[in-house]
Amino acid sequence: MSPDITSIASSPSASSPPSHDGKASPQTLRDIAPNLSANPTTLPSSLDPFTITTSTGFMPLRPPITTLPAPFKPLQTLLNAMPIVKQNGIPGLLATYQLGPTVDSGALPDLLDEVNKLVVAADGKPDLALVTAAFRDYAFLASAYLLEPCWERWSKGLEGYGLGREVLPKCIAGPLVATAKLLDIPPFMSYAAAYTLYNYRFVDPEIGVSEYGNLRLVRAFERGLDPKSSEAGFVLTHVDMVKHSPSLTKGATDLLNAIATHADRTAINKALDLLLNTMHAVEASMETMWRHSKPQDYLGYRTFIFGITNQSMFPHGVVYQGQSNDNDDNNGNGGDGNRMSFRGESGANDSMIPLLDALLEIPMPENPLTAILKDFRGYRPKPHRKFLEGVRVMAREVGVREFCCGGRGSEDGRGSGSESVGSTLRYLRLLDCVRSFRWRHWLFAREYIIRRSSHPTATGGSPIVTWLPNQLQAVMKLMCATWDSIPTAQRAEVSRDVVEMMANVKEQGEKLQKEVDRWCQERGE
Repeated sequence: MSPDITSIASSPSASSPPSHDGKASPQTLRDIAPNLSANPTTLPSSLDPFTITTSTGFMPLRPPITTLPAPFKPLQTLLNAMPIVKQNGIPGLLATYQLGPTVDSGALPDLLDEVNKLVVAADGKPDLALVTAAFRDYAFLASAYLLEPCWERWSKGLEGYGLGREVLPKCIAGPLVATAKLLDIPPFMSYAAAYTLYNYRFVDPEIGVSEYGNLRLVRAFERGLDPKSSEAGFVLTHVDMVKHSPSLTKGATDLLNAIATHADRTAINKALDLLLNTMHAVEASMETMWRHSKPQDYLGYRTFIFGITNQSMFPHGVVYQGQSNDNDDNNGNGGDGNRMSFRGESGANDSMIPLLDALLEIPMPENPLTAILKDFRGYRPKPHRKFLEGVRVMAREVGVREFCCGGRGSEDGRGSGSESVGSTLRYLRLLDCVRSFRWRHWLFAREYIIRRSSHPTATGGSPIVTWLPNQLQAVMKLMCATWDSIPTAQRAEVSRDVVEMMANVKEQGEKLQKEVDRWCQERGE
């Protein structure tokens, strides 16, 4: 019998940043995520708040900290005054383009020394929950400061975004870099540690994330402090989606363990069913985006979540005053001298679909678009990166795709041919969930952005028209190959909905290619 997935030999590279070439030595899930089965309430705040457990998934271990210690009051006062519409409903500094002048006048002291005091009293280790809250606040301020001139131009109806500010003041740059170093993430606005997954609070803590209406934003740029605004809806719908991720991490763990330990088909199909049911819940939440966040409102607050890399607003990068590219994230995102360049916040940096990409061994084409997909990996929280890389390696080691699609389980006594086909169909349906998720993401990009803006790049610096279809077409291609691998006689016996699902895939693939070709031609891309 093969060893349990939690006892396969691990690699010393577990403590290193993940490679971007997809190659790594085998590691165990327990080595990579040693707190998988832990009660998150018992874990110390010296752990990264995005430490993976099967009860929190890709959500933080505890609700985000909303208030920093007293020495950070000048920062929080400035952030409270910053939004275009403040909590009290009156215009804030960004409404009159006064955030930059206010910072430049000395309203914010350099609080770098205070960052070093964010420690856990019991053991003196950095309090990474507080550090993440500080990172979030400095990331919001940095993006608002750098992109305020672009917002002014956009809000006045001028063509293009113009240029952002090219120098980030020391009072922002120092603490931002320091907190990012402690978290091992790039020092710029991120999806998980700032904009989305560490940027919500509860109206009623007893209700928690179970009800969408109980969620509120901590920080916002435009009108997001109003829970009915499109900005709030955009962010909080993502939170509502990711609340289902604990079942995805459990399903992935169970599937890898079942295959590695030669469990019978019942255990394997149970894990696949858990993943399927969870993805249906994620997609149901994702569909509410249309209601919570209106397409016509998106371009306003989108201005503040652009990055530096591949953006016309920052042709020469940004100087982080007092810093150098020695403070880079070691993933090649620094610049010449002390000019730095980082990708912007993007929903593509969420970890749920990348988990399924890794687990199901979905092959991506070797091209510059996929290189961007791999580059995004470095922008996730360190525990997410390590977990996803571990799943990617282990899925390949135990042969998830071969097992589900090649009938290997029948050959080694784990079920009949019909039971093997049952696993193949579950695998195929799970691929269809990935396809459906990415198709809906494409629809969002099309309706919220492509129809309304000529700007050629997404917030993360990827090409706005061709990047999402690159991954979507890869999933469709694998679905067709998986379907074709099922013997003709057994294909004839599958339910009608599977046949219709595959017909939809082929029709949608043709439709997608025509749309991409048309948009590229119309936009000259």
